[in-house]
Amino acid sequence: MAAPAIAITDPDDKRVAPFRAIREKDLVGRQGLFIAEGTVVLRVLAEADAARFEADRILVLENRLAGIAGILESYPEDVPVFTCNAAVMNAIAGFDMHRGVLALGRIAGRPMAEELIAALPEDALVVVCIGLSNHDNAGAIFRNATALGADAVLLDETSCDPLYRKALRVSVGSVLKMPWTRNGKGPEILSALARAGFDVVALSPAGGEAVHHLVPGRRVALVLGTEGEGLPVDIMEAFRTVRIPQAPGLDSLNVGNAAAIALYQLALAKGRIG
Repeated sequence: MAAPAIAITDPDDKRVAPFRAIREKDLVGRQGLFIAEGTVVLRVLAEADAARFEADRILVLENRLAGIAGILESYPEDVPVFTCNAAVMNAIAGFDMHRGVLALGRIAGRPMAEELIAALPEDALVVVCIGLSNHDNAGAIFRNATALGADAVLLDETSCDPLYRKALRVSVGSVLKMPWTRNGKGPEILSALARAGFDVVALSPAGGEAVHHLVPGRRVALVLGTEGEGLPVDIMEAFRTVRIPQAPGLDSLNVGNAAAIALYQLALAKGRIG
């Protein structure tokens, strides 16, 4: 159970310094720390694997404290809970904090891509993101992957950080549930998956076959690219490609939506849903 809440009246109080100007801190790097925003993500952080993520401290609007008491009870006593009014919280965060719930999380462990691949089950469905640059899309992909029974998400080193505050919020905490890595070069990750017996399938509007015709094997890796540019040519040439058939008029779907459709087809074919 978390310790009793401590009232904060000064935005410059050093105990809440990690929450100051959180937008700017997202942009300049967080040194193994991240901000979990909102009640849902706070609950997921409390349930997260302590070997991967742990809570450092929590900041709550005073009028929200009673409503989340049950969630706070699931945190250890050594995680301090601070409370303040709206004016103080807005001054700390640097913008109007309508949700009124913030937690500072810490990355406890971060596996390398090959370590995660080695730990995957014999029947596996994973998502690979190459050059993913939009945090909203990152959050949506994690949410879709979790909802549709994927086993892991692997991002290359050029992809955006899914622990960015907005990505984490859009994922409704799925980033803290789903096993994932963000390291290595795209072709190296895909080669490691192929060596591990994965059917590597690249999703693109220029794909060679419709995704609903794909009969997945026991181990499948769905590869996604960034908005606009899509996947690099060398990846498209090296691996099997699929597309989502669509009406004429637009060249592609949003990558988060495309991921949901393709994952649904693969999860259904593999008997993970339905």
